[in-house]
Amino acid sequence: PERLAELPIVTANGQRIALADVADIYVEDGPPAIKSENARPNGWTFVDIEGVDVGTYVQRAMEVVADELDLPAGYSVTWSGQYEYMLRAKEKLSYVVPLTLAIIVILLYMSFKRFSEVAIIMGTLPLAMVGAIWLMYLLGYNFSVAVGVGFIALAGVAVEIGVIMLVYLNQAYQQMLEGCQHKGVQPRRETLRHAVLHGAALRVRPVMMTSVSTIAGLLPLMYSSGTGSEVVSRIAAPMVGGMLSAVILTLLVLPCVYYLWKCRHVNHA
Repeated sequence: PERLAELPIVTANGQRIALADVADIYVEDGPPAIKSENARPNGWTFVDIEGVDVGTYVQRAMEVVADELDLPAGYSVTWSGQYEYMLRAKEKLSYVVPLTLAIIVILLYMSFKRFSEVAIIMGTLPLAMVGAIWLMYLLGYNFSVAVGVGFIALAGVAVEIGVIMLVYLNQAYQQMLEGCQHKGVQPRRETLRHAVLHGAALRVRPVMMTSVSTIAGLLPLMYSSGTGSEVVSRIAAPMVGGMLSAVILTLLVLPCVYYLWKCRHVNHA
């Protein structure tokens, strides 16, 4: 700085003076570059978060900034980065999720022609969600856009397993009715129970194969490392946890619900 202060400069009238005569030369810390956006100078503050999702952190940070920071006129604070991407994705998920469920309901109704059977299959979703939420809790994952995508994928797979079981339960029920009609007897609860057990037993192996193969394919993604692993692991985790609980529902709860539903028809007959 001392040598820089002695730098000669020429004034408008041709006089030579030192730079120190018209300026103070000193060294201080400052930004490496002056950035601007929308014709306004701006500064960026980067934050690494851990143990909490981006949305929750930003909401808490907004409250602290609003309480503790009094911005002068002309200054403003904008939250960007992953939080901005999350808001855009949430906006899309707000209509993608209902649209997905509506498509599932329409396809199920076109297949079974009864809203009662559609309701039974859609009942597989809550228990599948329970397993997904528990696994996310055990892994310490917070809700994010990637997790939302995993839940959407889980809904499709869980419904598929329920359809596999319900189709064979209906076949066993129809065979029971045909057998009772051939023998000239009325169907009874005991006959219905055997038919439900027979139909459910036929689907144990296909359901288990579907679930195990899906889980085995997702486990490497859930425990992967490297570029993009944080995203794919949060997509895979809800599906793995949901598949575990969906199998329990499909093999144990769904046949019981079907039996109770058909008992009304048997009693009426």
